[in-house]
Amino acid sequence: MRPAILFPLFAESRSLAGIGPKFERLIAKAAGPRLVDLIFAPPVGVIDRRYRPSIAAAEPGRIATLTVTVQSHLPARDRRQPMRVRCTDDSGTIDLVYFHPHKDYIERQLPPSQTRVISGRVEHFNGRVQMAHPDYVLSVNEAATMPAIEPVYRLTEGLSQKIMGRAVRAALERVPQLPEWNDAHFLRARGWTSFNEALAALHAPRGEAELSALTPARARLAYDELLANQLALIMMRERLRGRKGRVVVGDGRLRRKAVAALPFSLTPAQLAATAEIDADMASPLRMLRLLQGDVGSGKTVIAMLALLSAVEAGMQGAFMAPTELLARQHMGALAAMAQAAGIRLALLTGRERGAARHTLLSALKSQDIDIVVGTHALFSEEVAFADLGLAVIDEQHRFGVHQRMQLQGKGHAPVDVLVMTATPIPRTLALTAYGDMDVTRLTGRPPGRKPVDTRVLSAERLDEVVSHLRRAITAGARAYWVCPLIEESENSDLAAAEARYAMLKNALGAATVGLVHGRLKTAERDATMAAFKSGEIKLVVATTVIEVGVDVPQATIMVVEHAERFGLAQLHQLRGRVGRGSGKSTCLLVYHGPLGEIARQRLKVLRESDDGFVIAEEDLRLRGAGELLGVRQSGLADFRLAELPVHGELLAAAHDDARLIYAKDPQLKSARGTALRVLLYLFGRDEAARYLTTG
Repeated sequence: MRPAILFPLFAESRSLAGIGPKFERLIAKAAGPRLVDLIFAPPVGVIDRRYRPSIAAAEPGRIATLTVTVQSHLPARDRRQPMRVRCTDDSGTIDLVYFHPHKDYIERQLPPSQTRVISGRVEHFNGRVQMAHPDYVLSVNEAATMPAIEPVYRLTEGLSQKIMGRAVRAALERVPQLPEWNDAHFLRARGWTSFNEALAALHAPRGEAELSALTPARARLAYDELLANQLALIMMRERLRGRKGRVVVGDGRLRRKAVAALPFSLTPAQLAATAEIDADMASPLRMLRLLQGDVGSGKTVIAMLALLSAVEAGMQGAFMAPTELLARQHMGALAAMAQAAGIRLALLTGRERGAARHTLLSALKSQDIDIVVGTHALFSEEVAFADLGLAVIDEQHRFGVHQRMQLQGKGHAPVDVLVMTATPIPRTLALTAYGDMDVTRLTGRPPGRKPVDTRVLSAERLDEVVSHLRRAITAGARAYWVCPLIEESENSDLAAAEARYAMLKNALGAATVGLVHGRLKTAERDATMAAFKSGEIKLVVATTVIEVGVDVPQATIMVVEHAERFGLAQLHQLRGRVGRGSGKSTCLLVYHGPLGEIARQRLKVLRESDDGFVIAEEDLRLRGAGELLGVRQSGLADFRLAELPVHGELLAAAHDDARLIYAKDPQLKSARGTALRVLLYLFGRDEAARYLTTG
């Protein structure tokens, strides 16, 4: 249960004075629904109100704080006209301008002949000095309550800085004095204050420099967030592993047959990865391992060898892919190895229905199927295994942690789990996303894989690209053309897949070109890709649905339009769709200028490197963690105070600290442990905290 000390912070924002249903909705959209969300919403800018000129000296465009005497009220002539309040000082006159005014309220705020301190942006209009809707109108006695430097928060339409700032300040007043969860020596060495003092400093920046993620206050709070993340992951990992697994050791008879049927030899990296997985499966603890391999590094073969070990040991295996297209492709890739080994392989997706599905499910339950390949259909309650020993999950970032645990629960005994991703993940991100797993990095590419010739060119040369494609297709080549959107919208100048498809059909011949995007029915997409693979069509115009896993070795040209709009890791994934066969391959990155500095750096990195891990580190540096895999889709921690490219060193320290804490006090029963329980709940790691009570 959440500690009582935190109850005030988990109240809804509507519990604050002046926050009704309308502002509650807007605040929830901008920051989150609870007070804890408000206190963890760092300022994104500052307003400096220390500039205090006379009216005549006030520079247009600047925020100024002026002391004025109210002269007269000039009502609007009609509804479209603003109300004006004329004010003076010894140097001149200024008009305060109010559109859609509440006349009574303004008259009470600004009575004639009274002195007022006003603050807002000064403008010149028709030769007169004016200030539209001042941020502050205060009596001389109240002037001291106006902050000299005011934090600026991220807003949403309909929400003003005044309302948001007031809500944050009110939320900060509700923060209780929390116990210290960090080691005292560590805090002193870093020069960090307490949590409460750091939080107060975060929301009271004394200038632009104090908005930096490197300030002591922000670093302290970022560390707290990272420590909560790392401790939660370690606790979840130990809980999953701690439940005794089964020793899964095969005799090698099926694997030897499968390897003998391969048209290539396993690389040293593949052999080393296989040895790590074998050791995990042979251990009495449950396996939870991430296999990270660059595009085309041969992960599927390693996964199949692990599945064959489970079958040799008398168990079943499951191989789950994020889309039906990929599930069918994996089925095709594994079929030859399964046939050589003499095992029973089946496919289960949403498309299998009726009697055929019933027969398949019965065969799975009676162990007449050794390995099943499928989509998230494998999660459904009706799917039951006779004895599931190993679950392989491809492209983990498309699935949540809960789905992973759901598949693990399909076995009668604890199931070993091998997660694979072709998206190289920077080390810092791997710690936060997959800290509950052991990680194997599969480096290098299989024999025969050739590097892809990558070129960057302007959209002004699009005609040359089409001419190059025409010659290449006539000579028998196959190509992809990737666009970022499906259809034109008024707000976008992106080349849409459908418009480009029409243009290329016209230029290259209708029978030559196919279209694949996410809004097509699965059967239509599969039919187009099958026609592409067979050579019936030569060019596929696509959105990023082809980003991961699509395997057509005959494709040798990849054109990415609006390349400046894609992330580095995504561009690297797309480039990995070619260079899979024996032919020389080319990737043409077409950009629409002018290029921003980050886009320029991104395309330069891609042109100069084909190492997915180097590219992933650069992508993290250039874009930050949130965009890298898409936080909402990835199961990644959504950090509010920590910025991984900046706080990588703090993450490493938090990882080490969390391991030490868990080794000394796994149930968090010590004095520091009790404070750490508060930390876990404070940063929303409730699930991990509940493990402490459920054992």
